Amino acid sequence: MVGRRGARTGRGWDAAPSRTGNFGTGNARRRVGRTAPDTDDQETPPESARDEGEQAREICLRQLAVRPRTRAELAAALARKGISEEVAAEVLDRYDEVGIIDDAAFARAWVSSRHTGRGLARRALANELRQRGVDGEIATEALGELDPETEAQTARALVDRKLRTARGEPQAVFRRLVAMLARKGYPPGVAITAVKEALAARDAEAAEFAEQIDADALAAVESEMDLDRPTAH
Repeated sequence: MVGRRGARTGRGWDAAPSRTGNFGTGNARRRVGRTAPDTDDQETPPESARDEGEQAREICLRQLAVRPRTRAELAAALARKGISEEVAAEVLDRYDEVGIIDDAAFARAWVSSRHTGRGLARRALANELRQRGVDGEIATEALGELDPETEAQTARALVDRKLRTARGEPQAVFRRLVAMLARKGYPPGVAITAVKEALAARDAEAAEFAEQIDADALAAVESEMDLDRPTAH
């Protein structure tokens, strides 16, 4: 009997806490350990506190993933996102050094692509380059690669393509086609010559009208073209 009471008393001691607060089983101590906060996780900086330079680089790379950009375009994108001018200049200068930004190469590629794909003439292309912040000298050099002969050939090709489906009197067709070339940046002389030659080769009626086109017609159309400056289409 004594042994059994002693055993019961012993089990009681194992289950009871000491005066110091320690538990014989240690289970409570392990539970406390599992609920303790992880101080390392709390010290991780929030997303908004990332380095500004890293944010600037990510913004630039996202912009460049869509299409090539000029330095001015990237600077505008960084400003919209609240990047300071100092950090933006540092990042863009570095991109200049390693060749990620190259306004001269951008301008050459832009002129070639937009002339070939959209049939834009030098005047329209110069306007687009200016809107994208390309320096005037760089733009002029890139546009110099588009010679007048190539520009005239492209104008004639545009007219021939449109003329296949053109309907109406020769005079109305003439005005629509010249206006189309004007919107693409072709000067009056190039536009009128291209349309006149295309009409002359179309049929007898169109050829007869084309023969009547003279300097007075050129002057009248030029006045209209001045009121309708080119837009990129």
